[in-house]
Amino acid sequence: MADTSVNRPSFIALSRRPWFWAWVASAAAYGATLLLIDGGGGIDLIQAALTFAAFSAIVGIGQMFVITLGPGNVDLSIPATMTLAATLSLKFMGGSAGLILPGLVVAVGVGFSAGVANYLLIRMLRIPPIIATLSASFLYQSLAIWSNRGLRIKPPQALSDFTTGTLLGVPNVALVGLAVALAAWVLLERSTFGRWISAFGQNERAARLSGVPVEMVRALTFIGSAVLAGFTGYLLASFSGGAALNMGTEYLLISIAVVVIGGCSIAGGYSNVPGIWGGALFMFLIVSMLNSYGLGAGFRLMITGAIIIGIVAAASGRDPQ
Repeated sequence: MADTSVNRPSFIALSRRPWFWAWVASAAAYGATLLLIDGGGGIDLIQAALTFAAFSAIVGIGQMFVITLGPGNVDLSIPATMTLAATLSLKFMGGSAGLILPGLVVAVGVGFSAGVANYLLIRMLRIPPIIATLSASFLYQSLAIWSNRGLRIKPPQALSDFTTGTLLGVPNVALVGLAVALAAWVLLERSTFGRWISAFGQNERAARLSGVPVEMVRALTFIGSAVLAGFTGYLLASFSGGAALNMGTEYLLISIAVVVIGGCSIAGGYSNVPGIWGGALFMFLIVSMLNSYGLGAGFRLMITGAIIIGIVAAASGRDPQ
């Protein structure tokens, strides 16, 4: 008989990681959806999940850093930033393949500007981040409406082909999302800035007294969230064939949900990147599963909410380390 005395403690330790339950839930949702389609189309389902989860994961990583700063820190301008960045970058490119990289610079620049504006509202007006980013979102959305003028500008064909293409069976968008996740993990776990963010979220006053440049950390965190939102808008518009004024709407709640489902602390001070991807995959797969059952939108939302609560309850009280 095999000796499981070593494996059992390892599994228990693994199950205590908050992100563990997000991945378990994702696997369960995948299996349930696969059963509904009689085991066929499993590869297609995985590719679709990786593609759409990538968009949620990228904005979720930005939101994760903001939420790590502690209670009251959340970026509600993500949807409007995505829309504005997508609209201006596609309008700038005008379908020209030669302007793909400059168009990316425009999208990232829009995100950077939005992040700076968000921080200045928080710092100079002394208003809570949730109010500052919500107020700013109306301005960004208005700018997007003014610049869009009801037109749906198509992306360059080469960019569209890239965002909808695959490499060795893995969607290109998913590879981009994984690269962003890896960079975020290195920043969190292997850099001084990552330690500063955690210290800020655990106790801002203690962090300030210990020499952490808290205002610089706050500024860079909100700028980073907006930059990732702008980048996601650029990718999503290219993938879907153009920028739409409501393209970022669903990503407000998703960006927060993947943080919570992924096991990050909503009280601040602790975050983890693997959980963001687990939460993003779960959000797509659970909706796919419920759609396969033919349930109404309202009922789907109720069940999704109940499942999210269950996952959070299962992960609560676990050792985040």
